[in-house]
Amino acid sequence: QVQLVESGGGLVQAGGSLRLSCAASGRTFSSYAMVWFRQAPGKERECVAAISWSGGRKYYVDSVKGRFTISRDSAKNTVYLQMNSLKPEDTAVYYCAADLNGLRVGVPITKYEYGYWGQGTQVTVSS
Repeated sequence: QVQLVESGGGLVQAGGSLRLSCAASGRTFSSYAMVWFRQAPGKERECVAAISWSGGRKYYVDSVKGRFTISRDSAKNTVYLQMNSLKPEDTAVYYCAADLNGLRVGVPITKYEYGYWGQGTQVTVSS
């Protein structure tokens, strides 16, 4: 059974930092792009950051560039999202997901291209 389990969310003051982790089990995702999406109440789920299967390509939505860093440890089958200088507008449920297709060229950023999803972890940033 494939599982993606996010952890590391919580309540933090504006300007603070959090590190999210997404641990995969049931299969190896070293050949698959991984992504972090977030969804705030009443808003569409948006791609925050994505990383290619090799780790050589990364994508960030404009609103988090320079503040968030995505990384992966294939040996641990885990992907991370380091979030610094957090803002109240970063408040959302954060989900990790794994690409439907392995060894993809490029980094997919639409939710329809990801087939395995975690349950989400809440990030709340207070002002």
